Amino acid sequence: MTTPSTDTARQAATALRAPAEVLHAEELARLAEADHGPRPEGWRLSPRSVRAFIVGDDRLGVRRKFYGDDALIDRCIVTLMSDRGLLLVGEPGTAKSMLSELLCAAVSGRSGCVVQGTAGTTEDQIKYGWNYALLLAEGPSMRALVRGPMFDAMREGVLCRFEELTRVQPEIQDSLISLLSEKLLHVPELDGDDGLVFAARGFNVLATANIRDRGVHEMSSALKRRFNFETVRPIADRKLETQLVREQTDALLRRARVEVDLPPDVLELLVTAFHDLRQGVTAEGVVVERPAAVMSSAEAVSVGYAACLDAHFFGSGDVGGEHIARQLIGTVLKDNPDDGKKLRHYFDVVVKQRAQRQPQWKRLLEARRELDR
Repeated sequence: MTTPSTDTARQAATALRAPAEVLHAEELARLAEADHGPRPEGWRLSPRSVRAFIVGDDRLGVRRKFYGDDALIDRCIVTLMSDRGLLLVGEPGTAKSMLSELLCAAVSGRSGCVVQGTAGTTEDQIKYGWNYALLLAEGPSMRALVRGPMFDAMREGVLCRFEELTRVQPEIQDSLISLLSEKLLHVPELDGDDGLVFAARGFNVLATANIRDRGVHEMSSALKRRFNFETVRPIADRKLETQLVREQTDALLRRARVEVDLPPDVLELLVTAFHDLRQGVTAEGVVVERPAAVMSSAEAVSVGYAACLDAHFFGSGDVGGEHIARQLIGTVLKDNPDDGKKLRHYFDVVVKQRAQRQPQWKRLLEARRELDR
């Protein structure tokens, strides 16, 4: 297992967000040192060690990074060993991108070989383009060719991430069909063997797509057959979600060098409110209207982090229900202003009852007036 260079590690230390292979370099090194299992050709770690990197290994001091269905991780790893690509689908905020990054870091030792899919993504941004000054001066050559992420991934035998695949135009999506079936990229402008890039062992495509975006650009049946689909679902276990929100929020605060504590009762309030609004029913059996906004674990982390920053920079540093309320209101209303009615109903029916027994819920209720501004 190669480790990041000194310059890369130094740069990552001051970066706003370091890639997974840099952030978890010590854990990857420990796993590689203790890894004596069989591994597919081109992989940096054995499948067992890849799994341990993601779901944790207490014996080696490797912490859990993905909270959800462990069997899903096993299926993903098996797919990446096969001839088919892997497509992670699910609601926004279910950690699909994080999981794809972790898998690439463990399998290939690098997670930065990535295509960010948008409505404007073109084929040359995926495969290759040209330095037109050199192209005009010298004609088509390897020196004039500008390699895309898929070109590099095939030549080097690593995983290529394709984020938001279904946001890309269908004719651009279908450029992946030959890459996944033939494992060959053809550059017709170059003569002979220079124009053929055969995928080295270890190459595969790991794509993500949001369920809400499926209708934007439906994948062709031919492309679907080249992928195994795995659905990443929201965390159903409230205890696991609480642990995730705690760890992720604390990590963001450390990175920002903000010394603020998110109290357990405030954390419980945050996770409970998100769970209520996501499920449409409370633990007491009270039915509430679900907002159109995404109430994912990732959004809960963002709300918790923003609440801590609010309390630190604009308050006394004591994080309370009112800080959660301000950020929660913004999260719910950002997609559809009509969701304000649903949130008011939640405050009037659920929050008001809990405020009679729990101080933090009372502080949450007192911030309801901001909904009416």
